[in-house]
Amino acid sequence: MRTRWYVAVILAAALGGCVTPAEQRATDEGRCRSYGFRQGSDPFANCLMALDLDRSAAQRARLETSFYGPGFYGPGWYPYRRW
Repeated sequence: MRTRWYVAVILAAALGGCVTPAEQRATDEGRCRSYGFRQGSDPFANCLMALDLDRSAAQRARLETSFYGPGFYGPGWYPYRRW
C-alpha cells in the first residue's frame, strides 16, 4: 500500500511541472504584452521568437551539461614526462 502512495506522489510531482504548448504560448504572449508590444505586430512576433530561442538554448545547455558533464579543458600541465 505504501508503494502505491509513493508512486502516486512521485508521479504527481513529475507531472506538476508539465506545461502544455498552449499554456506556454499564453505565458509567452502575456510576457511580450507586459513588455509593451501589441499583439499582431512584427516586434511582438520577434519577442515570441526570442523567448522561444532563449528557452531552446537553455534546454540545450541543460541537456549538454547533464549528459556530457562539465566542459573538458584539456589534460592540464604535467611536471613530468608521461611516456
